[in-house]
Amino acid sequence: MPRRSLLLVTIALGTLLNPLNSSMIAVAIARFQTVFRLDFDQVSWIISTYYLASAIAQPVLGKLADRFGHKRVFLAGLVLVGLSSGLAPFAPGFFWLLAFRVIQSIGTSAIYPSGMGIVRALIRDRQAQALAVLSIFNQTSAAFGPTLGGLLISWHDWPALFLVNFPLLLAGFCLALWVLPGEVPRQGQSASPAAGHGGFRAWREIWTDIDGLGIVWFSLTILGGLAFLLSLRLHPLWPALALAVAALVLFVWRELRAPQPFVDLRLFVHTPALSYVHGVTILVNLYFYAVFFAVPTYLQEVRHFDERVTGLWMLAMAVSGIVVSPPAGRWIDRSGPRPPLLLSGLIAVTGALLMTTFHPASPSWWVVTVLFILGMGNGFNGVALQTALLLTAPRNVMGTASGLYMTSRYLGTIGSSLLLGVVFGAAPSTGKLQLLACILGVCAALALAFSMRLPKGKMESL
Repeated sequence: MPRRSLLLVTIALGTLLNPLNSSMIAVAIARFQTVFRLDFDQVSWIISTYYLASAIAQPVLGKLADRFGHKRVFLAGLVLVGLSSGLAPFAPGFFWLLAFRVIQSIGTSAIYPSGMGIVRALIRDRQAQALAVLSIFNQTSAAFGPTLGGLLISWHDWPALFLVNFPLLLAGFCLALWVLPGEVPRQGQSASPAAGHGGFRAWREIWTDIDGLGIVWFSLTILGGLAFLLSLRLHPLWPALALAVAALVLFVWRELRAPQPFVDLRLFVHTPALSYVHGVTILVNLYFYAVFFAVPTYLQEVRHFDERVTGLWMLAMAVSGIVVSPPAGRWIDRSGPRPPLLLSGLIAVTGALLMTTFHPASPSWWVVTVLFILGMGNGFNGVALQTALLLTAPRNVMGTASGLYMTSRYLGTIGSSLLLGVVFGAAPSTGKLQLLACILGVCAALALAFSMRLPKGKMESL
C-alpha cells in the first residue's frame, strides 16, 4: 500500500479541482459580459451548465469507476480537465467556452467518486481523519477561489482561470501514476472493452453491465428537473418538468427490473441510513450555500460594504470550517459520524436564529462571530457526511454512491439559488434576510431530525 500521506495528497490534488473551478469563475462573470457582449442571465449559464453537467456525470462516472477501475477513471478525469483547460482560452465564442466548461465539469466529476473509491479500498483505519484532510483541501480551494480568480484576471485576463489548473494537473497526474496501485477488474469482467469478443458485442455487454438504459433515464430526470428549477425565476419550462417526471417513472421501472441496476433502489430501502445521508446532504448544502450567497449580497447592497471588506468577513466562515475539520475527523473515528452531525445540526439551528438578529446597525464583530459559528457547523458536517457515506454504502458500489452524494450536493446548491430568488426578489433587505434565516432554521431542524435517525456508533455492521 502506498504511504498514507502521499495517497491523500494525490487524491486531494484531483478532488480540489471541482471546488476551485466552481468558485474562481464567479469573479469572471462581469468580464465575460464585456468580452462576449452578453447580459448577466446569458453569462450565468457558465455556472449553471457546470452544475447541471456535474449533477449528471458524478454518479455515471462513479459507476464507470466501479466497473473499469478507480485509478483509470481518476486519470481519465485529469486528462479531460487538462484538455478543456488547454482549449478554453482559445474559445472563439461563448458557446464554445460553455462546451469546454462542460468537458471540464465531466473531468472533475470523474475524479471525486473514483477518489472516494480509492480511499475506501486503501485506507481502512482512521478514515474520518483522512476525509478531514481532503475536506481541508477542498474547503480551502473553495474559500480562496474567488480571491485567486480576481488576482489571475488582473494578471492575465480570464484565460488565466483555466491555465492555473495545469500545475495541479501535472502534479496530480504524475503522483497518481506513481502512488496509486494498479487495479484488476472485478471477477467476471475484462480489463478492456473488447477483450474476448468482437467490438459491437463487447460494447453491448458493457452497455448491459453498466445499465446504460438506466443511466439514460437518470440523466434525463436530472436534466429535465434542474432545467425546470433553473427556469422558475423567469419563465417556467413546463416541458422540462414533464420530461423529468416521465423519465423518473421510466428510471424507477427500469432499476427495479434490471439484473445489474445503475442505482440499486432497493439498497436505499434496505439501508435507510444511506437515504438519510443523502437527505441531510441536500438540506445542509441548501442551508450553507444560501448563507454563502445571501450574506455577501446583503452586506454589499444593504450595508454598502465594498467587495474587499465583504470578502474578508466571509473568510470567517471558511476559516472556522477548516479549523474544526481535523478535530472533527478524530472525533468521528472514535464515535462515528452521528454525534458530530447532531452537533452540526444544533449549530445550524443556532446560527439561523442568530442571523435573525442582524439589523442595519449590527456591529462588524457580531456579523463575523455569527459567520464563524455557521462555518463551524459546515466543518463538522462536511467530514461527518462523507464518513457516513463510506460506512453505509457497500464497497462494490462506492463510486456510484459517491457520485449520487455529489448530485445531492448540487441539488442543494441549486435549491439555495432558487430560494434566494424567491425570498430576495428584486432586491435584498434586512427583513428579507431575517425571513431567509427563519426558513433556513426549519431546514436545519429537518436535517437534525434526519441525523437522529442514523445508527449510533461507527456503523461497522452496515
